[in-house]
Formats: sequence, C-alpha cells, structure tokens
Amino acid sequence: MPAKAVDPAEMRAAVQAVLPWLSGEADQPPRPALAAAVRLSLRTLEQLAPGRSVEVRVPPFAAVQCIEGPRHTRGTPPNVVETDARTWLLLATGALTWTDALDSAQVTASGTRADISALLPVVRF
Repeated sequence: MPAKAVDPAEMRAAVQAVLPWLSGEADQPPRPALAAAVRLSLRTLEQLAPGRSVEVRVPPFAAVQCIEGPRHTRGTPPNVVETDARTWLLLATGALTWTDALDSAQVTASGTRADISALLPVVRF
C-alpha cells in the first residue's frame, strides 16, 4: 500500500521551522521539529521519484526508497545515500549542493544509481 501523500504546505512549514538553525541563526530545534522536517522532506523525495532502487538514509529519523530501477528486497541495498539531518535539510532546501556535500564527505553515496542531485532541492525558500 502506498504511503499517504505528503501535504506540500505541511512539509514546507516543517522545514521552514528549522531554517534559522540551518542558517546558523539559532540553536538546534527540538527533536520533534527536526524529525518532522527530515521525514516530510524525505517522503517528498520519495514521491518525486517513486521506486525502490536507491535508499536514502538520515539516521535516526528516516529512510526512504526511491528512483525506478532494479529493486532490492533484503539486506543492504546496492545504492545507498546516507547523511545527517542537517546536511540532508541543507541539500533538500538547496543551501548545499550535492557536489559540495560529496566533496566534503558530508554525504556518502554508494552504487551506480546513488546520485540524487537531479532531484534536489525538494523545497525552495
């Protein structure tokens, strides 16, 4: 059964709530606010590029599978993107480029399909 569609306004509000932290103007937001921003933006990515060939992980908050192609059913998927919440949200908002995140080792991407740069940002402010 497909996941419930993300309300774009809800996702935008959740991400907007953490923007002061992302820009360095505020302390880290409360865990529930950070979790909402990460989860809703990841689920938006999942909706933009449905599929199961790439797993995008932002521990400890969420992981989604996206992008059409060969699907994996168990074990570690062959195409994985992993990063922390701050880096993911910077990527999701366009404040950090995919190339810069890779070059600075803020994100790890393994597998031939793990380049998600064409899908970023998922929200603009």
